[in-house]
Amino acid sequence: MHQDPQRPRPDDQPYQPYPQDQSYRYDPSYRQEQPYVPPHIPEPPRRSGRTRSRRVLWTSAAVAFVLVLGGGGFAAWKLDWFSGDGSSVSFGKTPPPADAGAQGNPGQTPASPPAPTGDPDVQPATGPVSEFKQTTKLDDGTIIAKTRLKGAKSGFEGDVWVWTPKEYADPKYAKSGFPVLIALPGGNGYPANYWADRSLGLQKAISEGVQAGTSLPFIVIMPVLNPDAKYYYDGSDIPGQPKMGTWIAEDVPDFTRANFRTYKSRDGWAFMGSSSGAFVGMKQVLQHPDKFKAVIASGGEIVPDSPLWKGHQAEMDANNPEKLAQKLIDTGGPEVYINFQIGTKESGKERMTQFQQKYAKGPVKMTVRDIQNGEHNGWHYVRGMKEGSLEWVSKVLKGPKPETS
Repeated sequence: MHQDPQRPRPDDQPYQPYPQDQSYRYDPSYRQEQPYVPPHIPEPPRRSGRTRSRRVLWTSAAVAFVLVLGGGGFAAWKLDWFSGDGSSVSFGKTPPPADAGAQGNPGQTPASPPAPTGDPDVQPATGPVSEFKQTTKLDDGTIIAKTRLKGAKSGFEGDVWVWTPKEYADPKYAKSGFPVLIALPGGNGYPANYWADRSLGLQKAISEGVQAGTSLPFIVIMPVLNPDAKYYYDGSDIPGQPKMGTWIAEDVPDFTRANFRTYKSRDGWAFMGSSSGAFVGMKQVLQHPDKFKAVIASGGEIVPDSPLWKGHQAEMDANNPEKLAQKLIDTGGPEVYINFQIGTKESGKERMTQFQQKYAKGPVKMTVRDIQNGEHNGWHYVRGMKEGSLEWVSKVLKGPKPETS
């Protein structure tokens, strides 16, 4: 296995696209071959036809990653650039006072949660509890932690990062469920999920929104998107390939329910994603409207385009948001909510508005939100969330209820 992220694989060749009759064509500027992004953040092989608009986002993320890595550089990457302090983390326990010294009891299994009262939709953590290691501590004391998940249904094993808001450990909410936001990255989507990098500000934006009354206190789940850095898998079960569709739609939610207080219904489940992650999040909502209710899709795509679909047209059609949206319209629901975000300095709005004009009807609710002076990068997409998209998704999902005395 090729390990050096600073050099492309020796067998990297541009993809040969599989001919498809697609309604949405991408901006020609993204079809040009681009130089390899240095260092630490590898770009996957290019396609010679339609190419996903992930490059600017991934290039911007690379700059931040290089700054984070600093002099440690490649050695830090090989060990684990999200290493943090590596302390064991137990979520859902009331945090100790600030002067209590080291936080928590590393490695201790949390006690059985109190039984939920009032809302029958509340789902207590079912277990088994995963082993979490701290990767980042934010200014408000909340923690981003990482674990390794072996998907029972997909068979794929990969890393997952998690973050809970301060309210999750508040005794007032001990019997309440919390809404879940599954955050999917663009770029390679492997071996890391860049939404777990505090510099993008996703978790801070949610915390600030909670204080301002414009956001629900989401649990944020950040899995790897792809099984390797060589191909894009469209968040789908492509025949003969790792079952990344099942990983995202089944294993990651099952893991979340095992470890956190959530909701049984889809009213507490949503996606957010950028670029390729936006496509996957939107596709999952349209494909599994019984499980997920909404998505914030930033700078994303409309149709599947992995070269691995070649020879599997029927399976590709079953993962095409165009066809999935039409199926929902034809069957009358359930209702799903799609919020596109697009920067005014990036291309791609036309394909979003075309999709909206054709499929925003009946149970498919859709908005397109401009990010003024926004480019194709995570910082600007978080700004768009702060400017309105977080409030939008918070209005269509249910939030936790404090226990009244």
